[in-house]
Amino acid sequence: MAQTDSVADVWRKSARCEAHNCVEVAKRPDEIAIRNSAVPDTQLAFARPAWAAFISGVRAGQFDLR
Repeated sequence: MAQTDSVADVWRKSARCEAHNCVEVAKRPDEIAIRNSAVPDTQLAFARPAWAAFISGVRAGQFDLR
């Protein structure tokens, strides 16, 4: 888990963001980082293959509430 921004981090907010608690994502060379815009110093970082598997699962509906 990273604690501070990399100099090259470019954070993108979710298109569904309507308030100050937004999900933000940054691409790094070997990983993808996510954070809550209200708490920017706390970040989670995932290896690119793990992130790709997660996104694939989201698109396939594996995490839908039923």
